[in-house]
Amino acid sequence: MLAKIHSATVDGITAIPVTIEVDIAPGTKEMTMMRMVIVGLPDNSVRESYSRINSALANSGIKIPPLNVTVNLAPGDIRKEGTGFDLPIATGILMANGFISNRSEPRYMVLGELSLDGSLQPVRGALPIAIKARELGYDGLIVPEQNVHEAAVVNRLKVYGAKNLQQVIELLNGIENTIQPTIIDTRAEFFAHQNDYELDFADVKGQESVKRAFEIAAAGGHNLIMVGPPGAGKSMMARRLPSILPPLTLSESLETTQIHSVAGQLKGGTGLITERPFRSPHHTVSQVALVGGGANPMPGEISLAHNGVLFLDELPEFPRAALEVLRQPLEDRKITVTRAKYSIEYPCNFMFIASMNPCPCGYYNHPTKHCQCTPGQIHKYLNKISGPLLDRIDIQIEIAPLSFDELSRTQPGEPSSVIRERVIAARRIQEERYREHPGIHCNAQMNSALMRQYATPAPQDMSMLREVINRLKLSARAYDRILRLARTIADLEGAENIQTHHLAEAVGYRNLDRESWGE
Repeated sequence: MLAKIHSATVDGITAIPVTIEVDIAPGTKEMTMMRMVIVGLPDNSVRESYSRINSALANSGIKIPPLNVTVNLAPGDIRKEGTGFDLPIATGILMANGFISNRSEPRYMVLGELSLDGSLQPVRGALPIAIKARELGYDGLIVPEQNVHEAAVVNRLKVYGAKNLQQVIELLNGIENTIQPTIIDTRAEFFAHQNDYELDFADVKGQESVKRAFEIAAAGGHNLIMVGPPGAGKSMMARRLPSILPPLTLSESLETTQIHSVAGQLKGGTGLITERPFRSPHHTVSQVALVGGGANPMPGEISLAHNGVLFLDELPEFPRAALEVLRQPLEDRKITVTRAKYSIEYPCNFMFIASMNPCPCGYYNHPTKHCQCTPGQIHKYLNKISGPLLDRIDIQIEIAPLSFDELSRTQPGEPSSVIRERVIAARRIQEERYREHPGIHCNAQMNSALMRQYATPAPQDMSMLREVINRLKLSARAYDRILRLARTIADLEGAENIQTHHLAEAVGYRNLDRESWGE
């Protein structure tokens, strides 16, 4: 007898439907248990499903006679990975043996990993599979109970969370009140938790100039690097950046949640991600962990930071090869991972924030401690960061340690909610400005044509800028960055045109471009 069950696999963050065809044939007299052959490009985790399914059926009180079982995962030219095919294969075997009525309606998509006792374990990618199930018009989706909240954010789809194999059998046999579909008011839940940030800029004492730089970075989507001694508060402020960024939109939240679903990063009971992600990998991170890929393709840190912040602390300590792979994603805002057996594209539209010491000992330009490094050592340390990567960082800000008076101050600083309002107002100006330019959403994404149109100072201001660049010996790459930053500073003030004081402030954020820095 032949049975068919519908499931799906994930390619990147997109689900691909898979039909599980199960055919049974009588076994020989010598056979004492079921034998199974799986075809359709299964990987090792799929092949191992035989042992899990056999034990799960036996421990659920279901006796399958000694049969030859052939399982085909169609289409056969797509590699099938993961343990999510356990439940649909077991369901197909039960249907072929008559334990489940082979009805054509309703149509379910089935997904889940089986434990040896018949209980269901969570799997990766439940959300993109739920989106595909709704798109293809399935009546419902059956997933492990731990994945139900994640999948149920997809409206107009009945999502059933099952604890064990027996509940799935009863549901497919039409037994009423076995499992009820989980219904979530996605919009209400999303907007209720949209501003739930634990960290706040009100906790940051002093450092007003650095907080101003963070506000400008958030308002224009600019990348930022902080240079300062240990203990100056670089990491503390970086972790608070998501709290002043504009809130996630519903579409951004859905795309971000899909990436974390595929990576298996969502905890049980988690629906949509409501806060902008903040990722801070250790400096020992590999290229694959940073950009994604591996034997079983997974999103990397840059994709997990999509629509959020990627923070690299102690930037020169990262392997140079790992840093260089960031250059293309920072420009394209997507990463294509190509290997011998696959090619996958992940989105990675993130703000890049970095911090570093000014020299190997950490105390160059320190007001009280003497630096032990020579100019050559300082330049060698800075040269660990390539020019092309530094070219993609708009704001370069020095951060000084706090004095005792500043540390002992009890009055809280300006809260993130107030800063965020100014950032949102500036972003609205930019959205309106670039409304007719697809793919451009903020000032950091301006190309040369848009800069000529929206970021050209008056002639007298251009003369001043030329003089400043020549006097400070700023590099050529600093010119465009200064104009982009000046445009964002003007937007924060609500000014239509770039003015002299906007340019003057923007020049102050290009410290590392000065030829005299480090001498």
